[in-house]
Amino acid sequence: MQLTVLDPNNPEQDFPPLKKALHEPDGLIAVGGCLSKTRLLNAYRHGIFPWYNHDEPILWWSPDPRLVLFPDNLVISRSLRKTLRKNNFSVTFDQAFNNVITACAEPRNNSSGTWITEDIVMAYTELHKSGYAHSVEAWLDGELVGGLYGIALGRVFFGESMFHTRTNASKIVFATLVEQLKSWDYQLIDCQVHTTHLASFGATGCERKDFEKLLNQYCDLPANKSAWQLP
Repeated sequence: MQLTVLDPNNPEQDFPPLKKALHEPDGLIAVGGCLSKTRLLNAYRHGIFPWYNHDEPILWWSPDPRLVLFPDNLVISRSLRKTLRKNNFSVTFDQAFNNVITACAEPRNNSSGTWITEDIVMAYTELHKSGYAHSVEAWLDGELVGGLYGIALGRVFFGESMFHTRTNASKIVFATLVEQLKSWDYQLIDCQVHTTHLASFGATGCERKDFEKLLNQYCDLPANKSAWQLP
């Protein structure tokens, strides 16, 4: 099957139907285009996200199955509950987006590369300024020790990346975010692809066609007016 090549000068160009995504590599659906706000929001609304290395063209993905978490299904382990009760970490929202995405872009596991390129950082920073991209931060003794960022559309949160420099910091950030999203009546959290870490929180696989239906159901709902207004 031939991949759709997106025009970098036409951010409103439609993506192909999700059923045209490749089976190998799983979910690759288009190549090229741009990282404009219009293009990115259109991608997330239709269950597609960018992921590519710095020496590659922009690659767009919609894997099948999709890892998702319904906020009501959040699982918090006994050990994490104990850590949360200790209240050693301070958790904030949208207080250090640039620091979080920069930390997420750092190479990991002795790797010298990262998929969060300078272009990605700039594009998502613009989305943050526009009120679509958000961060959650964990602080310990005034130091940023964990965080995550993602995109919010309607009643859906699309998680992108997280980091930690202290044990349990990213777990606390994620659990706190999910509880807050639940209070804001968010219905779905997109976790993209399976990881043992996220599955331990109750995230499960969702067939692409069902994921598409969920986006159609929840992305166009009005967001809770109090969402993301925390100090």
